[in-house]
Amino acid sequence: MEVKFNLNRQTIMEVLVILQLILLVVFGIKLWGLSSKLEDASIGGKVAVNKNVPTPAGDLPNTPPAKVDIKIDDEDYVLGDPNAPVTLVEFSDVECPFCGRHHPTMKQIMENYPGKVKWVYKHYPLPFHPMAEPGALAVECAGEQGKFFEYLDILFTNQTTLSADNMKKWAKDLKLNTTKFNSCFDSKKYLSKVQKDTQEGAQYGVEGTPATFVNGQLVSGAVPYSQFSALIEGLIK
Repeated sequence: MEVKFNLNRQTIMEVLVILQLILLVVFGIKLWGLSSKLEDASIGGKVAVNKNVPTPAGDLPNTPPAKVDIKIDDEDYVLGDPNAPVTLVEFSDVECPFCGRHHPTMKQIMENYPGKVKWVYKHYPLPFHPMAEPGALAVECAGEQGKFFEYLDILFTNQTTLSADNMKKWAKDLKLNTTKFNSCFDSKKYLSKVQKDTQEGAQYGVEGTPATFVNGQLVSGAVPYSQFSALIEGLIK
């Protein structure tokens, strides 16, 4: 009987050790999952970023970043009064969901500050969005026919159904010359311009989209209209 008791006690100890190991593994998995959720939440749901670079803040910083002098040339599309005192230069990605949230804010700014603000749109297609670059090319081809911002609105409105075929269809819906548009789009006529915008954005400190410069001051992320309005009001007083 004594031998049987010792064997049972040894077996119990082995089972307890195994259970402890299992609990440690389960606890480790849960801790890892919580860490991942906290990391995802840290971007504030406001900006899409390239994972190879640091994540920019989604809100206006307490200490304003240094202003940059962004060159605007004849190739850039500008909406609003060219002589407006406030210039918004947006680097954006038509497939970026945060840019989709940001687009109505930009339109609201233009509606509420006529003659006070001009909007310059530049391309910054992120590499993990496969339809971002084709979308940028399509917008440029529409701009060739005088419908840059109108076509841009269509892409953001239909952001979940972006495809080459749909981009050609939307050009037809907008009553563009489809032969000219399709030729421009298929040949990637404006690829060098899109790449130039992206390179400029990186030089100016853009690390994700949307990135909007308000008279040279970077506002990173899809921040609320009220924060843009506060900045603008301070510049036009």
